[in-house]
Amino acid sequence: MDMFSDKLIKKLKQSKKVAVLTGAGISAESGVPTFRGEEGLWKKYKSEELANFDAFIRNPELVWEWYTFRKKLIDEVHPNPGHIALSKMEQHYPEFTLITQNVDGLHWKAGNRNILELHGNIMRSRCVDCGTGSNSIGMKGMSELPRCACGGLMRPDVVWFGELLPQEILIKAFRAAENCDLFFTVGTSAVVQPAASLPVTAKEYGAFVVEINTEPTVISHHADETLIGPSGEILPKLLQCAWEGEI
Repeated sequence: MDMFSDKLIKKLKQSKKVAVLTGAGISAESGVPTFRGEEGLWKKYKSEELANFDAFIRNPELVWEWYTFRKKLIDEVHPNPGHIALSKMEQHYPEFTLITQNVDGLHWKAGNRNILELHGNIMRSRCVDCGTGSNSIGMKGMSELPRCACGGLMRPDVVWFGELLPQEILIKAFRAAENCDLFFTVGTSAVVQPAASLPVTAKEYGAFVVEINTEPTVISHHADETLIGPSGEILPKLLQCAWEGEI
């Protein structure tokens, strides 16, 4: 297909270590809401007013009610062809790392397995006291807060405003960027640090960097190639071009 260079196709076929960074753009193609406060009864709140630890301690019922609402909406959303293509791509490489800024779990649903979730996963919970994780679905009713076996409150296992990203996962993400032959940045504006540094790091360590987004970003001038358009259209075509009949 003319939209892809011979060099990109060659890199896709010959690389052994591939890393991918995904952002909100790929989830938006599945219809995942942005949750900026425009949804019905929640429109009077800004997301940063609810997605922080102080708000949770002040009113855990309210925060859990919001997250239960969010989980229900996300649970009804399905992976799109871009997610599926990345799942198929993983099967072609000895080392493949998918780094995501999304919390919706759609990469798991699509079939990817080596996933680093920089901002956590909205479908999981963890104890504020002992840190024990759970796949708790949230509040079952206004009077029932999820609690750990230790008695501590369970909270959504996501990174809230004012919190640091999980350091172990971040270290693994940068290690993948440093060691890969080919790096994709997909559906991200590349302005939120430290994730925005990943493609730059990959480039500095010699990787071939490919950007896929609906418009150019600040990372475009660092990329070896920038492909403009929906990832759900570009990624399947790219795989089909490299491995005929793949999708």
